[in-house]
Amino acid sequence: MIMQRRVKRLLDIVLALLILILALPVLLAALLLVRMQLGAPTLFVQERTGRWQLPVRIFKIRTMSDERDAAGNLLPDGLRCGPLGRVLRRLSIDELPQLVNVIRGDLSLIGPRPLLPRYDAWYTERERRRFDMRPGITGLAQIHGRNSVVWDRRLALDVQYVDEWSLWLDLRILAATVTMVLSGRGVAVDPSAEMLDLDKERGVKCVST
Repeated sequence: MIMQRRVKRLLDIVLALLILILALPVLLAALLLVRMQLGAPTLFVQERTGRWQLPVRIFKIRTMSDERDAAGNLLPDGLRCGPLGRVLRRLSIDELPQLVNVIRGDLSLIGPRPLLPRYDAWYTERERRRFDMRPGITGLAQIHGRNSVVWDRRLALDVQYVDEWSLWLDLRILAATVTMVLSGRGVAVDPSAEMLDLDKERGVKCVST
């Protein structure tokens, strides 16, 4: 198992470098368009919870404006994400900077998606097993519906990935991810409009019980 994990890390570095080099023209064009339409900054940096529940800072291409309502509150994601942002999200181009995270060792290409730190208190003990492996750009939950998978199912798939992990499973997930990206299936411009955030959903359950 130790040797397989070393091979996984080596494949992460080699594939991330290769994809980054091949996608560099697309990445630079996207950054230029974002700068022209949305201004600076062109990258969005956000803290997530990584392996062993340690914080990691992930990089994405900025896809939303900073538009606010009369009270100064940010408008919903769906209103701030214009045509350019929608295309970048649908094609997953906004995720390309995370290849740098993979090279740095913050992420793996395949693994449980890193989630927001404010969710940390809401996992069950079993769900915390998702932190036993390095988080990934894509994973088992993402190929089963991406943003359309309900939280209980999504977290269960993360644990299943940890329990059943193998290099063969990673290759299957990678192939399925390429198919999903090319088809644009399962992407939600404003996920919070389709389902509650994890902390809000489980907070509601606690109140109701």
